[in-house]
Amino acid sequence: MNSQNLFHPRKADMDYFELITHSPEQTQNLGMHIGKLALPGDTYLLVGDLGSGKTCLTQGIARGLGIEEYVLSPSFVVVRELHGRLPLYHIDLFRLEIEEIIDLGLDDYLYGKGVCVVEWAEKGLSALPLENLLIQISYLSAIDRSFQFKPSGKRYLEMINQLKSFSVK
Repeated sequence: MNSQNLFHPRKADMDYFELITHSPEQTQNLGMHIGKLALPGDTYLLVGDLGSGKTCLTQGIARGLGIEEYVLSPSFVVVRELHGRLPLYHIDLFRLEIEEIIDLGLDDYLYGKGVCVVEWAEKGLSALPLENLLIQISYLSAIDRSFQFKPSGKRYLEMINQLKSFSVK
């Protein structure tokens, strides 16, 4: 790895893009870059095992949105609303079944003017917006993580094109 780049792409094509981080700080920096690119109405669907870095990435997204509040996992409250350049709706579906997710009435968040980050999104895919940026997070080692970006919709294709040129020095 070039020591000047914190992230390096392993695979890139039109429908898929992967970045690797080598520390929690790099994961947060990646999230901060995503937050800076965020537009009203964006939806980021996070999928990954327990402890893989979903909340760590969300902390960075919040910083990129200018949110100074510390971001905690919303596991027990389902939705945390934070305010910065845009509102951030941090949604956690871990403890819910699809029927409960549908009954929550998340449409005001999902189709509003803020940015939605949905942890454990795989539990509610049928109830979530069709246009989104799906981010699959995988363990590579104790500190290394793989982030696979799968865009659905023109907005998110444009976004991963911006992420492809992302490097931090």
